[in-house]
Amino acid sequence: MKRSLQRHLSLMLGSAIVFAGLLAAAASFALAYGEAKEFQDDMLRQIAALNTGGAMARWLPETAPQSSRNVRLKDPESRIMIVHLPGDVPPDWLAAKLRTGFHTVNSGSERLRAFILETPAGTRTVVTQPTAARDEIATDSALRTLIPLLLLVPLLTVLIVRIVRHELAPIAELSRSLDEQAADRPRALTDAGLPEEITPFVHAINRLLERVNHLLGQQRRFIADAAHELRSPLTALSVQAQNLGHAGSLDAVRERLLPLQQGIERARQLTEQLLNLARTQAGTSAGNELKVSLLARELIAELLPFAESRRIDLGLDELASFTVSGSPDALRLIVKNALENALKYTPEGGEVTLRLRADEQQGIIEVVDNGPGIPSAEHERVFDAFYRLPDAGGEGSGLGLTIAREAAARLGGTVSLHTRHDACGLLFRYRQGACPVDSQPHSPTLVRPRRDSSVADATIRIK
Repeated sequence: MKRSLQRHLSLMLGSAIVFAGLLAAAASFALAYGEAKEFQDDMLRQIAALNTGGAMARWLPETAPQSSRNVRLKDPESRIMIVHLPGDVPPDWLAAKLRTGFHTVNSGSERLRAFILETPAGTRTVVTQPTAARDEIATDSALRTLIPLLLLVPLLTVLIVRIVRHELAPIAELSRSLDEQAADRPRALTDAGLPEEITPFVHAINRLLERVNHLLGQQRRFIADAAHELRSPLTALSVQAQNLGHAGSLDAVRERLLPLQQGIERARQLTEQLLNLARTQAGTSAGNELKVSLLARELIAELLPFAESRRIDLGLDELASFTVSGSPDALRLIVKNALENALKYTPEGGEVTLRLRADEQQGIIEVVDNGPGIPSAEHERVFDAFYRLPDAGGEGSGLGLTIAREAAARLGGTVSLHTRHDACGLLFRYRQGACPVDSQPHSPTLVRPRRDSSVADATIRIK
């Protein structure tokens, strides 16, 4: 069962009020009871003072004889008795040694509260009252003070439940408003009428919805661009297949088969890139330790035939050896896409270098070429899906750098493009937190394979 904030607040506040009410009731009862007892003692004192010095007539009926002894007031509730000494017969419980003041004594089976007042002339006035009557009067008086408080506790409990429900009603309305939104186009939530404590939470939801809207827009644009990019090669393949069917000779078939194969290869590469991008966006980076040096040599060996076919000098400049944590496939996509772009746009006879170096606690992978480069204003734009420079030569779909950035985000790294200052060309840079392979100083090496060799037989020259 889920925890209910409304039920929890109502229960806690209601319990606090009941507990505080009980404490207040107990304190009120004790104070009222004590005040009643003090009032009764003051009444005994005042009666004694009034009955001293001939004032007893005020308390006796007019028809009472002067010889009345052990006078008892005509008050069935108070049950006050007055004794004058000497003169009246002293009760059995009254001892001569009792001093002036208040005393609690036993008279048979009854307890009495007595006040003794002695005058300068030596006479004594004793005023008594049974403690049972006093306790009954004090208890009744104290209980009357509890009635408003006892009635107030349940009323406050009901009010708290209603107040909590009313204050949390905007949150329930907010959840209903969120549920009613369309899944493909969520709108920002309004914070009107919401408590100040809830407003930051609503603002965070709105920022999340804004990012979701942005991602949905990107996906819609990506789907539209992907459909457009796929339609063009598929249409070309359909036309080329029709032309192949109209070929009248074997030579014509061979002539028309080559563009068909090229179109199929372009469609295959585009489909593969789309799948790589989808896998990269949906995947998560695993916590494997990757030796970047080993991956770099594998990629050099893999792309060396393509580099040699274009007479491009492809090499590895390893200034530091380090490891990074993440998915091997994601890191491979980053470096491979950067190398393929560099080899694709570097003119024949050019040079492409894969450079590994470290900066404090970060490993840096750079791909440096001496091609035409990219204008600085376009360095961020080229990371958008299906975007290509207007004057870009060669064939491509504009997905390579997009895949690299998505993979870098999954690994917790960053990719960026920079214009070379030492020569013409472009520098691709990937940064990620890394650990050195060992604590020994690493000698920088330049691995540049010979034109007629593989990487395993590469010539290694110390820089």
